[in-house]
Amino acid sequence: MPESTLPPSTPSTTDVRRFDAVVHVMLRRAILDPQGRAVQGTLERLGFENVESLRVGKRIELRLRGERAEVEAQLARIATTVLSNPVMEEVRTELHEVSPDAV
Repeated sequence: MPESTLPPSTPSTTDVRRFDAVVHVMLRRAILDPQGRAVQGTLERLGFENVESLRVGKRIELRLRGERAEVEAQLARIATTVLSNPVMEEVRTELHEVSPDAV
């Protein structure tokens, strides 16, 4: 019985590199942040008067597979076309390779 049923040109799943990605999305500084202002007001009413400013954003986590350069390009496209509105929001991404031992 052959070791693998995959054609030679197809990488096995153990050869595929995996990456954990984080996308941070925040309103641009010039855009008012009503949610941030509401949270800051609540903190002040609860006695946390030393909070000078507060902004609320989004953190999105993804796991991607493939070659690093392709994954980086795909992540940038996903972040700017699907997960954020470039007119109103700033986006920052992080990409970390996952150990092959990780599930």
